[in-house]
Amino acid sequence: MIAITEAHTVALPAVPGLGPVRMRRFAAAFFAAAVFSLSAPAQKADTPQAPLTREQAKALLASVDEILDFVSKDTKLPITHPVKRKLVSRAEVTKYLQKKFDEDEATKRMEHGEIVLKKFGLLERDFQLRPFLIRLLTEQIAGFYDEKTKTVNLLDYVAPDEQKPVLAHELTHALQDMKVDLVTWSDLTPDAPPKTMLEDNQRLAVDESGAARESVTEGQAMVTFIDYSLKPTGKTLADAPEMGERLKDTVADNADSPVMARAPLLLQQTLMFPYSAGLAFEAAVLAKGGREAAFAGTLANPPSSTFEVIHPQAYLSHAAVPMLRLPDLRPMLAPDYSFYDIGVMGELDVRILTELFGGRQIADALSTQWYGGMYYAAQRNDAADKQSPASIALLYVSRWQNEDSARSFLRVYAGQLARKYSGLKRREKDEADDSEQVYTTTEGDVLLTIQGNTVFTFEGFPLAKARAMRDAIGEVQSSGPIMQAQEPVHDLTHSLTHLGASFGMLRSEERYTSQGLQR
Repeated sequence: MIAITEAHTVALPAVPGLGPVRMRRFAAAFFAAAVFSLSAPAQKADTPQAPLTREQAKALLASVDEILDFVSKDTKLPITHPVKRKLVSRAEVTKYLQKKFDEDEATKRMEHGEIVLKKFGLLERDFQLRPFLIRLLTEQIAGFYDEKTKTVNLLDYVAPDEQKPVLAHELTHALQDMKVDLVTWSDLTPDAPPKTMLEDNQRLAVDESGAARESVTEGQAMVTFIDYSLKPTGKTLADAPEMGERLKDTVADNADSPVMARAPLLLQQTLMFPYSAGLAFEAAVLAKGGREAAFAGTLANPPSSTFEVIHPQAYLSHAAVPMLRLPDLRPMLAPDYSFYDIGVMGELDVRILTELFGGRQIADALSTQWYGGMYYAAQRNDAADKQSPASIALLYVSRWQNEDSARSFLRVYAGQLARKYSGLKRREKDEADDSEQVYTTTEGDVLLTIQGNTVFTFEGFPLAKARAMRDAIGEVQSSGPIMQAQEPVHDLTHSLTHLGASFGMLRSEERYTSQGLQR
């Protein structure tokens, strides 16, 4: 999926979709600033304040245990050890963020995938992702849990009463960490690039796992945030579901964040997705199965895709997740191209893409008709500038619930080519039939083609090579039931070893799995 996620450890967000752009765990603090308006009257987190007094600091640090106890009772997740806590200054937060960007492997994946986002047209060619995200986090950070050091970091420049609801949110991550070890649980995608057709398809099977799991952890933390905010009333989200809707509306409002208000649509929607969609997902599981299912249950058996997060009933009913397959493209691309990136284009990605290219009304209508998607990016070996999107050739396959929706998407996608490429010229004489559109651009040939309910787009590949890949991809698609996205077998990623061990904390006689409550 196009990867950008959020951050209790403030490591790096995940834009759903493009796998390697996966900037894991980044902006929990941004969300916290957005939701302050739902709790007691409070100053904005970015308002300069004097450092806490010694008494305030002592009381705030002491409140961690009380709030942790509340969160444990609220989630039914056990406290297995004390949570370390630390008070940090604004300067220390800024230094921490800079260090993360300089050293974190996720930063490298983010920078690697940025040119694919630009090739798609999801980011403008001159947009600088890294400095923008640093500005965003510097503006919004309001406390965070670092899952690597197992420490909750509190701010010495924000009033204690404003930090306590945020603490409930962040301490939920601490309990999740005790339960499943978030470092290994959060993303099943291997760091090493795939080298074979088998590894390509294994990567597709787990590509959205990071964003889906992020939605679980943030959705759960949102539930406890609401429950803690409602504590004086004696109610919880289960008693007042309208609070969830109010919170979703607040999260969508960027008025209090000048940096986020200027952000590309891609970042606005993907950074907030784990909070807003995750909350709706967890609320649905909570209503259907209770707290055991909503917390321990979804940690033990998380959704595998944004499709399941957007449609909780699909998760609850164990519906198949639409998946596409890839043939072995490497022999077809050699020696001119090398593998660069691969990933799923999920329902969230399609919503963003169609809204950006066609407007919200079209996005609302088309995204619900999504029935599977994937992309494959290759880099020209002779490219002079390998940091440029022009060095990338891109194929994107999307499947739809019916042919009318596929044709509608094709029109939307074709309509934005002139914005992406200079020198765009249609070559109708080279089109095999009315199912094809062929163009010349300054970055190579473009082929758009439709076969039934499937749309194929090839940008930057020679026309003959694009047609050969289209035919090969079509041949390997199943005509039977749609493949269910599954977690990989144990040899795909070492993290599954840790994931399996983490299930041991569930009661042995009762476990909530993807097949329901097992006794």
